[in-house]
Amino acid sequence: MSLLFTPYSLHSPRGELTLANRTVVAPMCQYAAVDGCAGDWHLSHWSQLFNSGAALFTIEATAVLPEGRITPHCLGLWDAHTASAMRDTLQRARALAPHTPVCIQLAHAGRKASSAAPWNGGQLLSAEQGGWQPAGPSALPHLPEEPAPLEMTLADLQRVRDAFVAAAQRADAMGIEAVELHAAHGYLLHQFLSPLSNQRSDAYGGSLENRMRFPLEVFAAVRQAFRGVLGLRLSATDWVDGGWDCAQSVELSLRLKALECDFVHVSSGGLSAQQKISIGPGYQLAFARQIRQASGLPTMAVGLITEPQQAEDLLQAGDADLVAMARAFLYQPRWTWQAAAALGGTVTANPVYWRCLPRTAQSIFGKVSIGQR
Repeated sequence: MSLLFTPYSLHSPRGELTLANRTVVAPMCQYAAVDGCAGDWHLSHWSQLFNSGAALFTIEATAVLPEGRITPHCLGLWDAHTASAMRDTLQRARALAPHTPVCIQLAHAGRKASSAAPWNGGQLLSAEQGGWQPAGPSALPHLPEEPAPLEMTLADLQRVRDAFVAAAQRADAMGIEAVELHAAHGYLLHQFLSPLSNQRSDAYGGSLENRMRFPLEVFAAVRQAFRGVLGLRLSATDWVDGGWDCAQSVELSLRLKALECDFVHVSSGGLSAQQKISIGPGYQLAFARQIRQASGLPTMAVGLITEPQQAEDLLQAGDADLVAMARAFLYQPRWTWQAAAALGGTVTANPVYWRCLPRTAQSIFGKVSIGQR
């Protein structure tokens, strides 16, 4: 039996969430929302991925406040209006596919907020272009040519903490089974962690203890309010000398475990334009393995994992417990079907699709034969 196609259970204060296999659809920003609201694009996108065979589907980075969006087109969950749009779209998408547990990534972009979509350059937008004033741990811009963000006050920190909690409660109310806090890729919680972006002189800056304080406070507040599966995505390293690194990520993971964290999703980079990343297949696996071994937390690996045997091998090697993919699912929305055919696994899908496979592969649906008319 392929390890990729064995079940895996995530444990939370509410109980176990059992996943049918080890494949996870990682969060993928779509930049397709209107005033934070999910719409037709999300209905199409989500329903496709609910039929992918993956065991867990993660909704893209979802802003907990309007000013926390990466772009004006990013998804949000900051009020009743955005919650209603998400609830309706999610219910409709889930009705078109076999049951798949859902995770939502809750986020605040910090100093990287108010940006153009990637295909429009990704630079900060002016007020005339529909932008707004970003804020972050310190008045340090992401890029030297960009204006500096406002340094967040203690009142700002409390407001953001409360917003994460409220968004998690809205997600819980609509039946979303898991929440992932976004502390990676140079967004707000990552900005507090890294000494490159956090140069505060108060209790939230300076030492490792202080830089971890705000992300851990946010996690603890959400944990108290949300008893389902709760994890965190982190960038294990900034890929910059003197920045956030894997040793600090291990310490953060140990602190998260003490706060009843249920999983850690290990990525890297995104904070500094000075990053020097050695990109190649599975280039982040060493970080996932180190964090998994040191913390004992269930761990998701991500990053240039594209082939079924590659995913199987990393699980067999103990690099991670779950395999998360994003671009691979955009390019091949039935990736898990292909992996099942290659590795001898089974998946579930809407019966409308059962006849699409070559007869030699139809066993992935647990069927010997499917009749024709």
